Amino acid sequence: MMSPIGTKIKEIRLKKGMSQEELATESQVSLRTIQRIENNENEPRGKTMQLICETLAINIEELLDYGKYEDRQFLMFFHLSVIAGIFIPIGNIILPLILWLTKKDKVQGLQKVGARLLNFQIVFQAFGFVFFMSAVILKILHKEVFLISNGLEIVLALGVLNGIAAIIFAMLNHRGKQITYPSIIPMIK
Repeated sequence: MMSPIGTKIKEIRLKKGMSQEELATESQVSLRTIQRIENNENEPRGKTMQLICETLAINIEELLDYGKYEDRQFLMFFHLSVIAGIFIPIGNIILPLILWLTKKDKVQGLQKVGARLLNFQIVFQAFGFVFFMSAVILKILHKEVFLISNGLEIVLALGVLNGIAAIIFAMLNHRGKQITYPSIIPMIK
């Protein structure tokens, strides 16, 4: 399970080599408030939370992962779920979407990783569909354009590359590196 917010703030402060006094001075929060927060007697809210996070150069979301737990194995399987697209039309979107919706509020990092994976897969699927349909139309019209006339082979090759990327991202996430797809068009956040 996750550490309380005060404990996380203390860990981050110590990693940055700051004393409680330095954090209090730089964040303009009283030393007593910092001490109470780090002892988990008080929980920072609003402006106090914002000032502490700015001083420590962290996102508020890093501290607000209430009840979220680290699950590298789930993240690995989440990335591998993209491979479902080989067996089920748009399975590379449907299965990850179902997994994301059911666990995004429970698994650390899944909100961001999942949104980026889904955005990439939606764009990838749309691109593949348009490319394939262009190839079919040009075939029907008896137009020979090398790239387009070999559309099926190219779409299949891109599918294989997508599967390889899913395997690589799955292995990296299982090792604790939250590396994921590039954010092309952020439709899902």
